[in-house]
Amino acid sequence: MFLSPNMNFDGLFIMILLIMFGPGILLTIIGIAVYGKNKKAAKVLFIIAVVYTIISLGLCGALMSGF
Repeated sequence: MFLSPNMNFDGLFIMILLIMFGPGILLTIIGIAVYGKNKKAAKVLFIIAVVYTIISLGLCGALMSGF
């Protein structure tokens, strides 16, 4: 019943992609907006965006691959 052959997992796939890339993109956009006023804070936001993306690719990628 739970895993019938006619199930569609597109929504779940999109949700995982948003969790993987959403915060990194959002932090990058905020960093670009802040860059003119405060370069040090923008650099910190860029670093956090990269670290979050690397970690989320590892965790969500492992979940998607079935580990």
